[in-house]
Amino acid sequence: MILVFGATGQVATALQRHGDVVALGRAEADLTDPDVCAAAILSRPCRAVINAAAYTAVDNAEGEEALATKINGDAPGAMARACAEKGVPFVHISTDYVFDGGGKDAWLPEDAVAPLGAYGRSKLAGEVAVRAAGGTSAILRTSWVFSATGGNFVKTMLRLGAERDRLTIVKDQIGGPTSAKDIADTCLAIAAQLVADPSRAGIYHLSGAPDVSWADFAREIFRQSGLTPEVVDIPSSEFPQQAVRPANSRLDCTSLTDTFGVARPDWRVALRDVLTDLKGI
Repeated sequence: MILVFGATGQVATALQRHGDVVALGRAEADLTDPDVCAAAILSRPCRAVINAAAYTAVDNAEGEEALATKINGDAPGAMARACAEKGVPFVHISTDYVFDGGGKDAWLPEDAVAPLGAYGRSKLAGEVAVRAAGGTSAILRTSWVFSATGGNFVKTMLRLGAERDRLTIVKDQIGGPTSAKDIADTCLAIAAQLVADPSRAGIYHLSGAPDVSWADFAREIFRQSGLTPEVVDIPSSEFPQQAVRPANSRLDCTSLTDTFGVARPDWRVALRDVLTDLKGI
């Protein structure tokens, strides 16, 4: 059995489509109480643990950094220590926001981290705590998550594209959209292989290919969905937000492929599947 933290998030929902998964929601394991999270692991039989729960309100984190850090930093650290005590692998999902978004090269797992805001700092705190726990763990950084569930860019564009004839969308933030299903499948593959070979522990990257701007991502959403609003490219400076977003969210996924055999997925294929799922909802 794989124990998963998170029940309603995009990746947690995708993970629950697999039969050998038990998901813990807030009622079973409140991430604001790290000790409860650790106890949840120690009191249940499992062969691996995946943390798919997080504080993800990027802008709100600027005013709630202590809360974000408890959920994204302290709780994963407690989980990792419990996994180390229990002797089972721990897979933790992190983010491109741990980088400062400079340059144009894809970020390697070993590149220097320098978060721009509170959300990124809270996720980095989780990475540090997980690595310090001393057990068998893998940290999977990913970016631009989308699915047929929860709130995400794809669903927002579908709503706005149906309401408006013209949309202004940021052109100077570049990254790899990544489906929740691809993230879930990758987490399960990593967990299974860590059980067999703990030496594969480490930090890895997963993002969809090819890298695009938010504006070009929106264009593909509209192309596949049949919506026809005009997309106007704008710089980030014309779309101010409380938290600064990294301009360069490109992630180098080579080590993930080399170590676990997981190829970088084509997000356009995943988008087609998500749009099909949404038609059935």
